Amino acid sequence: MIEGISAVTLGTHEMPRAVRFYGALGFEVLHDGEGSSLTSFRAGASFLNLIAQPAERRWSWWGRVIFYVADVDALYDRALAAGYQPATVPRDAEWGERFFHLIDPDGHELSFARPLLPVSVQ
Repeated sequence: MIEGISAVTLGTHEMPRAVRFYGALGFEVLHDGEGSSLTSFRAGASFLNLIAQPAERRWSWWGRVIFYVADVDALYDRALAAGYQPATVPRDAEWGERFFHLIDPDGHELSFARPLLPVSVQ
């Protein structure tokens, strides 16, 4: 049985820029950082890793990573204050979450969400 996701690893062409982006959103650097080829951030009980890739390595849309956060609107405001332009504004979805999307500097789609009602495990 799958118990959860330990980590998601995203490629970046410019580690310092990517580390600053995620740091501005409140991700805590656990290992390495701007001068490294691999950086790990805490994402709740899981991890977000960034791995440096050569400029000729390209990727296209592959999906999105969805992070649950304590306050969707506060994180949206934090992204705006840091100079980032989210792809959507926060909204309540018919599936029971409040969310917004943001594209990172390397083109990875991120979603920040919060359940509108407590999540029940069945």
